[in-house]
Amino acid sequence: MRIPFRAGLLGLSLAVLSLPAAAADKLQVVASITVLADIAKQVGGDNVEVRSLVGPNGDAHVYEPTPQDAQAVTKAGLVVVNGLQLEGWMDRLVAASGTKATVVVATEGVPTRRMEEDGQEITDPHAWNSAANGAIYAANIAKALSAADPAHAAAYQANGAKYEAELKALDAWARTEVATIPQAKRKVITSHDAFGYLGAAYGIEFHAPVGFSTESEASAGDIAKLIDQIKQEHIKAVFIENATDPRLVQQVAKASGAEMGGELYAEALSTADGPASTYVKMFRYNISLLVAGMKQN
Repeated sequence: MRIPFRAGLLGLSLAVLSLPAAAADKLQVVASITVLADIAKQVGGDNVEVRSLVGPNGDAHVYEPTPQDAQAVTKAGLVVVNGLQLEGWMDRLVAASGTKATVVVATEGVPTRRMEEDGQEITDPHAWNSAANGAIYAANIAKALSAADPAHAAAYQANGAKYEAELKALDAWARTEVATIPQAKRKVITSHDAFGYLGAAYGIEFHAPVGFSTESEASAGDIAKLIDQIKQEHIKAVFIENATDPRLVQQVAKASGAEMGGELYAEALSTADGPASTYVKMFRYNISLLVAGMKQN
């Protein structure tokens, strides 16, 4: 049976009205990495549509943006970045996209730490590896969402306050867990120097063959020195990371006689079916794995 055009149009309109708000009606948020994307989702709730440029298990240090990324940034109402020189490619992408979106730096107000890289002192960008810093991220993102979408500001502020409280409780839990390990045993080897904030916050000593960026290369001398340290201090807590090549740290573990303690999530979440599919799950998983590894020291 042929349906008259006007009747068909009316039916279509009613059907559209009966559906949940379409993604196009939500605030479009683009985040540089999965950690930031998840925080934006937790704070934004049903009022946002969030996309992460670097995907699960991805490496932000070596990421190369795609034309699809530029399109997403162009259409965004808010762009969330970590800053602290983590995403060296992000400024160019934002400029090339011509977006009118506000760019929020999630690390604004975070107490940063300095580290040495290739003889130079730089700012460590991996600030989310302290849950207390994660709470600051959440507050910054809640403020930015409220400014970008004032109609839902009350919801963003409520979600943000609830999530901040969850992260502060997570921070307290982590301190309690790590406190079960004697200070002398709190030594860990990882793939690259991404856990400085975690170490400073919870009293863990981290060592890595590679610096803060996965683009760095370890010298033979540095590797030999690390192997000697592992042997001398009897460090058994050696971990690979989900977003980095595991071969170098596996080589270090084999040469030193240490056993691998599992895979940590340093700067990218796992896929949805993995153990670190949200920021909270990632943090809890990392702390639990680290504590189990340090007990073997």
